[in-house]
Amino acid sequence: MNNVDPLKLLFIINPRSGNNNTNWKSNIEQSLQSSGHVSEWLLLPEHIDQEAIRQKIAIFQPDRVVAVGGDGTIKLVAECLLFTSTCLGIIPTGSANGLAKELNIHGDLERALDIIVNGSVKTIHVTNINDQICIHLGDIGFNAFVIKKFETEAHRGFWGYVKAAWKVLWQQPLMQITMIIDNEVIKTHAAMVVIANATKYGSGACINPEGKLDDELFEVVVVKKVSFPEIFKMMVTHSPFDEEKTEVFQMKFLEIYTKKKAHFQVDGEYLGKVNVVKAKLIPGALKIIVPG
Repeated sequence: MNNVDPLKLLFIINPRSGNNNTNWKSNIEQSLQSSGHVSEWLLLPEHIDQEAIRQKIAIFQPDRVVAVGGDGTIKLVAECLLFTSTCLGIIPTGSANGLAKELNIHGDLERALDIIVNGSVKTIHVTNINDQICIHLGDIGFNAFVIKKFETEAHRGFWGYVKAAWKVLWQQPLMQITMIIDNEVIKTHAAMVVIANATKYGSGACINPEGKLDDELFEVVVVKKVSFPEIFKMMVTHSPFDEEKTEVFQMKFLEIYTKKKAHFQVDGEYLGKVNVVKAKLIPGALKIIVPG
């Protein structure tokens, strides 16, 4: 950690994220003890109060606020930093860590801390989906239902997701959807519809090869049928999709209407069932620290 100027670092830690036996505060303190940087801490309670995070930021005035947790913790902290000059850092400790993987931030603590101290500042857009801030990926249909099932699985990580997906595969009917994109009306059937800032899920599945976090568009990926050849492309080969099974659109505004209510998630958080989804781009909303 060779940054010359000392930084004020505020660590927001979710102690229930990932391996609960890890004392992240102690490990981070040990790693930073001779660095010269000034650290402050907030351990999130079970019932998280976002106002407590905002107050801590206002009092401490950090240079960087570091989310220590999974995608849900990152989203929570990021919402407190929108349209400010304070940068978001990430130490990924969750089950999937989709956004961290997107940004090439991996789970090794020393490497993550080095990025926080010496990395580059990247300004990214977010999307507003049904009044929820989405940094990474939101969707309705198959994957959202898998996330709901995943929350009840004993096994976490990749194989827990696979087990949940196998159960959902035989239960999830196709949705009848109407999409309004740039005043064009599109009616179709779909297994899932993904509103994507980023390119891939925490599982490694590349759902949106064209995605860029710092452009002025988001993508909508319409998966008309969940099939093993398409999943293999997403997970392994990353070759072009079959347009008869998967279509990708780019836009700044979107409306989706479903005939029946569909499972809905944003950034890995299951949010129930909806039959209306409205999304719009919010450009230049968040400053985030990425590998140099």
